[in-house]
Amino acid sequence: MDEIEVEFEHGTKPHTARCYDYFLGGKTNYAIDREAALQALNANPHAMVAARQNRGFMHRASRYVAKETGIDQFLDIGTGIPTEPNLHQVVQDVNPRARVVYSDNDPIVLAHARALMNSTPEGDTAYIEADVREPDRILEYARKTLDLSRPLALSAVALFHFIPKEDDPYGLMRRLTAPLAPGSALIFSHAAIDLDDGQMAALAEQYSRSVTPTRLATRQETADFFEGMELMDPGIVPTSEWRMDLDNDAIPHQPGTVTAAEAGVWAGVGIKH
Repeated sequence: MDEIEVEFEHGTKPHTARCYDYFLGGKTNYAIDREAALQALNANPHAMVAARQNRGFMHRASRYVAKETGIDQFLDIGTGIPTEPNLHQVVQDVNPRARVVYSDNDPIVLAHARALMNSTPEGDTAYIEADVREPDRILEYARKTLDLSRPLALSAVALFHFIPKEDDPYGLMRRLTAPLAPGSALIFSHAAIDLDDGQMAALAEQYSRSVTPTRLATRQETADFFEGMELMDPGIVPTSEWRMDLDNDAIPHQPGTVTAAEAGVWAGVGIKH
């Protein structure tokens, strides 16, 4: 792992996982990442709020799925750098027997994957270094830990806005969800183009220049990822408005104190027919 860490420390390109870590108050980021994050904040002063609201949505949605649907196995794609509580900690707090498979394409996440393997004795966690553009490989690996003949929850949070149109993001989602059993859940969020007066667009432009190509989606375009699914209440809403009654995070806020424009990200949970 030392070679990986040295490569990143002295790298010349910021990475989305490390920028996100900075926005969440983490320590696994370098000067090049902090510089890019500050440029993002100049483009959109709400970028840090948006990141934290997105993380809070992931916690609440995962907790909801584990508690309300009884699903006890989760596949998290685009995991990012471990930031407690991680998804397995959230769902294993509800059900200690829950099983979780993490997937990410960033080697630095692999370097910190031990934190993702700290399962309860009754449950299990696993990690694969893979790209979302390799859905068949991810699902093949997931089968080693998860039973795809039973419902599972697929978590793809703040990931697909980094998938260029030419890579067919909707096709990738269909390839990921098609093999899943009826009753499976999709936990999903996507940066929005229609929640503010252009600050998210400015952020996406800045991110595309300095970090990675970034595309935004309308509410309807976000809903289209849930093809073949029933959206759970309250449907597709800003992250700051999705089931705040379930919030017991380390990043809480009072309902109404974060506006939709500040959150800047659409979110929802769907159940497969």
